[in-house]
Amino acid sequence: MPLYKTITVNATTKVFIWKIEESFKALSEGISLTENCSNRVFNMKSDLHRRGFMSIRHLLALAGYTDHDLYYDENGKPHLTGNMHISITHSFNFSAIIISDSEVGIDIEKQRNKILKIAHKFTPIEEYRTIANDDALMRKLTIVWCAKESLYKSFAEKGVSFLQNIYVEEFALEDYKTTATVTFKEKTVKYNVAYLEFEGFTCAFALLSENQ
Repeated sequence: MPLYKTITVNATTKVFIWKIEESFKALSEGISLTENCSNRVFNMKSDLHRRGFMSIRHLLALAGYTDHDLYYDENGKPHLTGNMHISITHSFNFSAIIISDSEVGIDIEKQRNKILKIAHKFTPIEEYRTIANDDALMRKLTIVWCAKESLYKSFAEKGVSFLQNIYVEEFALEDYKTTATVTFKEKTVKYNVAYLEFEGFTCAFALLSENQ
């Protein structure tokens, strides 16, 4: 069972990361899907997406839940039955969930140089012009993207712009944490963001700040 990492963020928040190494058949063993999720995974054309989908169900099991405890709202945001909140992510051969008693978001991305070409679409790139090393710039922009994606998932309102509405405070690569704000319409929400890097991937997760 390739549970890659478990992070206890606080007494009521945990992150579970899975490294996807098994076949779809192996990942399907012992997992009961709802009819809707069975149809979803059946219609996926990518084997990696299907395996990612099933690995999430194993992470749910590790957290004490099944696919039958998971449902999605009209915006596609996942929810758990009961009082806990969940966010889900999958990128190539890694998947992860975060479960907490308050709103949360999580994202994993593969570190790739192509982010340098699209950075202007999600962050004011001039803020990072002082980083001369392309590798360091790529890593930092990937963290910013993951942070914004995790906030977007947590905030979960249509029309939110990564560039216009989500701001990530300045941080150093070795900080492994930062703060961020979503400002949308008449609403401003502050978050604490933590991140980690492993095997050429970046993972960031966001929790509501107590200082709202």
